[in-house]
Amino acid sequence: MWDPRTYLRYGDERSRPFHDLLARVGAERPRAVVDLGCGPGTLTATLADRWPGSRLAGLDSSPEMIARAGSLGAPVSFTVGDVRDWRPEPDVDVLVANAVLQWVPGHRELLTRWAADLPSGAWLAFQVPGNFAAPSHRALREVAGRDRWRDRLAGMLRAAPVDEPVGYATLLTGAGCAVDAWETTYVHLLPADGADHPVLAWMEGTALRPVRAALAAADWADFRAELGVRLAEAYPVRQGQVYFPFRRIFVVARTGARAEENP
Repeated sequence: MWDPRTYLRYGDERSRPFHDLLARVGAERPRAVVDLGCGPGTLTATLADRWPGSRLAGLDSSPEMIARAGSLGAPVSFTVGDVRDWRPEPDVDVLVANAVLQWVPGHRELLTRWAADLPSGAWLAFQVPGNFAAPSHRALREVAGRDRWRDRLAGMLRAAPVDEPVGYATLLTGAGCAVDAWETTYVHLLPADGADHPVLAWMEGTALRPVRAALAAADWADFRAELGVRLAEAYPVRQGQVYFPFRRIFVVARTGARAEENP
């Protein structure tokens, strides 16, 4: 289960990659814009300001997230659904998938399918975390791999669920797209003003969700306490805050553009 309040705890930090991604989308008057994995809808709603004449839709697998999105009163059609089952309608000129594909095994095949199904000249923009080799995720996998947790968490935490920028660029160029791919490392300054280590609090909104769902309450308390110790060692508090580097991978592709450029 997704908890919108936990996810939005660091809303400013989580929103910046979305805006950086959309800044590279050059669509002027798209007929329809779809945000896959829209979460609580707060970022999707901002698209109404940029494209006020477009049909806007958001899709997420979490009923809790969609309920929160629906309460915003934004001119967006929010729906519960699985991105793996989604197919674009003929008028979808912009498709956004912000921080969702890391949860989808086999998403490279999805990207190829979307590139083929979207109309020529459409924009496909996505962003995924690229920090799975960071101390935070190494600590998570190490704790999950200990005897007490190994069997219950086996196969739940993949070491490399996303590709590198070159891999995505190669994939989508091969699908006939013009591709803009890059990476950015944000250094988030997280205030250490709570009982929990701030990186632990950050991870509770995303990476720790499957662990929390797999463990009983008492086991979860023990797991998060053990992980919290490891995170405090990896990310010490300095000047009342934690410096948390977070690498992200961005791709913006335009369908059919390579064929147009190279007739």
